[in-house]
Amino acid sequence: MRAALLIGTALLLASCRSMSPSGPSATANLQPTKGNNASGTATFTQAGNGVRVVADLRGLNPGQEHGFHIHEVGDCSSGDGMSTKGHFNPQNKPHAHYSTPERHAGDMPALRADANGNAHLDTGPTSIVGRGLIVHAGSDDYKTQPTGNAGARVACGIINRN
Repeated sequence: MRAALLIGTALLLASCRSMSPSGPSATANLQPTKGNNASGTATFTQAGNGVRVVADLRGLNPGQEHGFHIHEVGDCSSGDGMSTKGHFNPQNKPHAHYSTPERHAGDMPALRADANGNAHLDTGPTSIVGRGLIVHAGSDDYKTQPTGNAGARVACGIINRN
């Protein structure tokens, strides 16, 4: 499997922002879960030793922060996002803030919706291709185990290699 099935744990350091996309990429098309309106895209591109993530979402709660996580399974068939199972955590770490080294591989920065319900995220040793990507209804407290208490899943997508 190509050496870079997007190697990295979505380690989203500020330094990744300055990297230009150079490696393999994957995209998730997020569709609303039942009763929700959130949708959009997220692109993951290998950039050096990191992964750059660019996400554009619409239909979120205006002015609210939304948890944003990579989940174990690329399956959105349940209608409520629960078929993606738990956070992607291949190294069995605790749920924590994305800047903490001891955290789930799937813990990412929260999305902040603007006054129109739109959000844009541009950031920067395991594959995320084929995993589920979830946007949650509420903010992530970065403490509650194992989920961050971010609430219902309002959009679901599968990360596919481009």
